[in-house]
Amino acid sequence: MVDKKVNVFQHVYRWVLRLILILHYVLLKLFKLIPYKSKKTKQLTILATGTFYSDHWLITHLRPMANAEACKHLSMVASTSVPNIDKVSGLYAPKWLSSLFGKVGARLLYFTWIAITKRPDVLVGFHLLLNGLFVVVLAKLIGAKSVYICGGGPREVIGGGVNTENRIFNKIGQSDDFIEKILVKSVNEMDLVVSMGTSAIRYFKNKGVSTNFEIVPGGFDNSVFYPKPEVKKQYDLILIGRLSEVKRVDRFLESIQLAKKEFPELNAVIVGDGPDKDKLQKMAADLGIADDVDFAGWQNNVEYWLQQSRCFVLTSDSEGLSQALIQAMMCGLPAINSNVGDLGDLIEEGRNGYLVDPLTSESFAMKYKEIFDSEDCLAEFSKAALLSSEKFTVSQVEQHWQKIYAVLFK
Repeated sequence: MVDKKVNVFQHVYRWVLRLILILHYVLLKLFKLIPYKSKKTKQLTILATGTFYSDHWLITHLRPMANAEACKHLSMVASTSVPNIDKVSGLYAPKWLSSLFGKVGARLLYFTWIAITKRPDVLVGFHLLLNGLFVVVLAKLIGAKSVYICGGGPREVIGGGVNTENRIFNKIGQSDDFIEKILVKSVNEMDLVVSMGTSAIRYFKNKGVSTNFEIVPGGFDNSVFYPKPEVKKQYDLILIGRLSEVKRVDRFLESIQLAKKEFPELNAVIVGDGPDKDKLQKMAADLGIADDVDFAGWQNNVEYWLQQSRCFVLTSDSEGLSQALIQAMMCGLPAINSNVGDLGDLIEEGRNGYLVDPLTSESFAMKYKEIFDSEDCLAEFSKAALLSSEKFTVSQVEQHWQKIYAVLFK
């Protein structure tokens, strides 16, 4: 990524942020000196926090964590309503706190209060900035185990978070090696880092992080996500994701325009919302494909849209192991995805999909041609995709979390 030009404010802001992170790390080290007896418990209480954009995203992580035999109860401190899940309760900051500190500030302050007063066995932060930073220091303070769910891959830390959507860290204006190093040091103090795929683990290990790592993309309900061959397919291509710059939906639109020269009937649906939605809708109109691309917006029933589609596409510049990709494969959709991040952990080239490189609209358009040229090929890819997704069912991931808890408290 190319750094932006920085102004005086950003220089000052960057130094202030550095000082705050130094203070955070000093507190972390001081709290680490507090003596606590090792806990030996078969039934764990877990306190988690984070921001999420869909119920499905949260359910895939919380349900297997809570359903594991060792978990007594999981409380999720959130700004938006937590869906109904067995052994999970949602906790919400008082309105007066939100009016004073905003939704995120109030959520983190309330999380801090609950952690100190209730003293759960495990603290969980979804994403490092800022949830994970709160989790690691609070866990040392109260003698709990700290778990960082690295949903965004190495991008959460690289350059000091300058390329994330976090409004505190992306204001630094340019990559900052010092901030990156101190964030990496904080990650090294976690008791466990849960990654969506292999790229984050490689990155952190190369940076000297020696804590425990596990790959747990989430557990998906195979009574919800499954193929429906009897359903008439309304869409050739489906893209699911937040409509932001990193997802490069513009590339997806351009590839559709190119592919329609050979497949005039080609159509697509885009499921998701975000800051770029209006711009992308205008782009579709300018490309002459507005009638061929449906912008469905944010949907809480993505399985419905997947079961009406034939092939799943991601044109992103950066990805972890996409949950949407796993859901698509559970519905029997082969995938045509960017060859970035952790997508190669699941896609087997020429068997259940294609990894596209170089990342150009032309390259994607060529892969659409390959996969739709033969219905037999599409059917074989679909069967392979379904087989590849079997390890991500809720029951399989519950067993994984049970093993994780055993390691944390051995």
